[in-house]
Amino acid sequence: MRLGNARPAMLAIAAAMLMSGGLAAAAESAPPVAAHPVLEDRYPERVTSFPQGVLGRADLVYSVLPGFRPLRLDLYEPTGKPGSHPLVVFIHGGGWLSGHTRHSGAFENWPEVLASLAAKGYVVASVEYRLSSEARFPAAIQDIKAAIRWLRAHATEYGMDKSRTLVWGGSAGGQLAALAATSCGAPALEPQPVAPQPGRVQGTVKPEDKESDCVQGLVTWYGIFDFSTLVTQSGTRGREVGTAGSSPSVYLGCALSSCPTAVLAAASAAHYVDSKDPPALIIHGSDDRTVPVQQSRDFYALLKSKGVAVELVEIPGVDHSFIGSTPEATRAASLLALQKTFGFIERTLGGAQQ
Repeated sequence: MRLGNARPAMLAIAAAMLMSGGLAAAAESAPPVAAHPVLEDRYPERVTSFPQGVLGRADLVYSVLPGFRPLRLDLYEPTGKPGSHPLVVFIHGGGWLSGHTRHSGAFENWPEVLASLAAKGYVVASVEYRLSSEARFPAAIQDIKAAIRWLRAHATEYGMDKSRTLVWGGSAGGQLAALAATSCGAPALEPQPVAPQPGRVQGTVKPEDKESDCVQGLVTWYGIFDFSTLVTQSGTRGREVGTAGSSPSVYLGCALSSCPTAVLAAASAAHYVDSKDPPALIIHGSDDRTVPVQQSRDFYALLKSKGVAVELVEIPGVDHSFIGSTPEATRAASLLALQKTFGFIERTLGGAQQ
C-alpha cells in the first residue's frame, strides 16, 4: 500500500485510538487545534497596574505586514474614571533609526509619565513603527496612521472616544506626529494593506479599514517639519546633515542635500498645511544642536498664516531632548514641557464623556 493512499486510514485509526480507553481523557485535556494555520500571537496579555487606577497593556499587536515583524503599541487605560475617554497617541524618537515605546528625552521612567496622563482621564497609546533600517519613508508614517485606525476600531473595547484623538511625539516622533496631523487623507501616505488573518479571505474588509486617521490635536517636541530647509538651517552641521549617512537621509532613502524635491515635500508636514489642520502645540529648546529651532519657528508661522490655532513654546538655553547645562536645568525644562503639554491636551480634548 502506498503511503499517500494509506494516510486517510492511518488518521482514522489514530483518531479511534485517541478516543478509546485511557486516551479519551487525554484527548479532553489536549491543546485545541484549528482547521487552519494559526499565526496570531496568543501569549497571555501583559497587564500592569499603575497608580491612580491606570491599567497598562503591553505590546498589543496593531499591524502584521508581510516580511516585517509584528508592530506593537502599549496602552494605558484610566479604569477608575467611567465614560468614553479621549485618545492620545505618543510617537517615540530616535532619529528613525532606533528608539522604543517606553522612552522620551531625559525622563527616567516614561511609562509612569504616560500613566500619569492616563490617570487624568485619557487613553494613551505609545506606538512603535518600522525603523529606517527596516523600511524607508513612507513606511513609518503609514504605520502611525495604521495604529490610529486600529485604535479607533477598538474604541469600544478600550473605552475611547475616537472623535477626540491627539498625536504627540518628540524628535523623529515629532516629525511623524506633525505629518500625521497635517496629511489627513493624503493618498501617498495611506497605510499598507494588512496581511489577512488566518481563515480570512484576501481582500476582506477589516474594522480598521473603515476608520479615519485624521486627528483633532497635535503636540510636537523638537521636530522636523520641512526637510527642504534642514541643511541650510543646520549651520556648521549642514554638510554632515546632508550626507547619505545622516539619519534624515537614511530615513528618506536619499542624501538629503540631493533628494528629489518631491520626496522632501512628501515627508514634510509643512507641505500639507492648510486651514483645516488641528490645533497644535510646538515646543523646542533654543539651543538645539540636533534639530534647528528655526524648524519650529517656521512651522509655527506657517500654521498661524493659515489660521490654525497654534502655540510655540521656546525654552531658552536647552539643547535637543531639553538637555540643559546642568541636571537642574534639564529637569526644569523637561517638566515645563510636560506641564505645557498636559495643559494643552486638556484644553484641546477635554475630559471623559458619560
